[in-house]
Amino acid sequence: MTLAPSVSYSITVRLEVASRGRAVSEITRAVEHAGGVVTALDVTAGRGDRLRVDVTCAARGEDHAQAIVAALAGIDGVTVHKVSDRTFLLHLGGKIEMRSKVPLRNRDDLSMAYTPGVGRVATAIAEHPEDARRLTIKRNSVAVVTDGSAVLGLGNIGPYAALPVMEGKAALFKRFADIDAWPICLDSQDTDEIVRTVQLIAPGFGGINLEDISAPRCFEVERRLRDLLDIPVFHDDQHGTAIVVMAALTNALRVVGKKLPEVRIAMAGAGAAGTAVLKLLLGAGATQFIGLSAPGILSGRDIATMAGHSIVFALANPEPEVDPDAAMEYAAVVATGRSDYPNQINNVLAFPGVFRGLLDAQSRYISDEMLIAAAQALADVVSPDEIGPHYIIPSVFHPDVTSSVAAAVRDAVLSATGPDDGSAELDR
Repeated sequence: MTLAPSVSYSITVRLEVASRGRAVSEITRAVEHAGGVVTALDVTAGRGDRLRVDVTCAARGEDHAQAIVAALAGIDGVTVHKVSDRTFLLHLGGKIEMRSKVPLRNRDDLSMAYTPGVGRVATAIAEHPEDARRLTIKRNSVAVVTDGSAVLGLGNIGPYAALPVMEGKAALFKRFADIDAWPICLDSQDTDEIVRTVQLIAPGFGGINLEDISAPRCFEVERRLRDLLDIPVFHDDQHGTAIVVMAALTNALRVVGKKLPEVRIAMAGAGAAGTAVLKLLLGAGATQFIGLSAPGILSGRDIATMAGHSIVFALANPEPEVDPDAAMEYAAVVATGRSDYPNQINNVLAFPGVFRGLLDAQSRYISDEMLIAAAQALADVVSPDEIGPHYIIPSVFHPDVTSSVAAAVRDAVLSATGPDDGSAELDR
């Protein structure tokens, strides 16, 4: 399967070209002949018979980007001055920052935000530790914790290389749920050290999001932390994926006129995501294939042998278990983990709303009932008149996704723990 050009491999090439009528069209044609896609072209300066042109284009990968640059350099009269990788530019200096929510304009502000006024608040929390959720960032903060052992499709790349991924996760928390998330990259892959470290930093957070920790260690880390801590512990690779898969499956079954308890499910992959998906589907009650394994293990001919009205979720990323185009020839509904096909299974549909609901309800734990509630709410964001083979899951930018999931989780927490008496919101 040949990947299409992607903004993930977007480059801007600064060129100097001869000031003649066909110069710009020659640049565009060279990029297209090399298999790239021109997304912007700006003439930034001119001097005599020469022009400076910035051409931005999408490529299929780093080698392809280099081939595009070589094609541009091969144009008669063109000089390549600078090549910028737009993805690396976006990451320069990191993607997140900490800002004060209160003004520090004068001595009075400083005296209340810090010493001596802060001492009164610290004393109050010492006397009533539960007030930390009301009087500190704990009420709206999540630790995004990794050991760098199973990052995206990159594998065991360690804590430093994992940091930009965790920064991205924190940025998504803020963008979609207005949650302050902090990347915590641990320089250890020892289970005991990971558990103890998270236990020690937990007082500063309202929830723990475990991320990109390899199986089977991730299962033990999650289990032990859930037993130790009084805040929710959520492993997104497991439970975020499970929520979105269950929501998408719910709507896919509506498309083909079936219900979950009536179908048989074949799964490929028993890692963190596969195990969690299976567990949640069993908890919710399979002519369906769900792949969370490796690329290219099936062909279109394999899909053709499935029963009628089949559903295929090929979620290995970036290259799925079966070519989506081939699967679409035979399956009624196809979903992938990729953004260049319809029905993308993307965890950002789940984790911001899940944690928004947990934090708002001041939950001390997370349960399967809460996960199922989140999945049902996510599925219902797609209205009955919108559901179709190519639209079983909403866009990550749908305005109702986070609020709907958060409300469902909050209600599930309150139904399990009883209504809050409101004392946590009283001001001193």
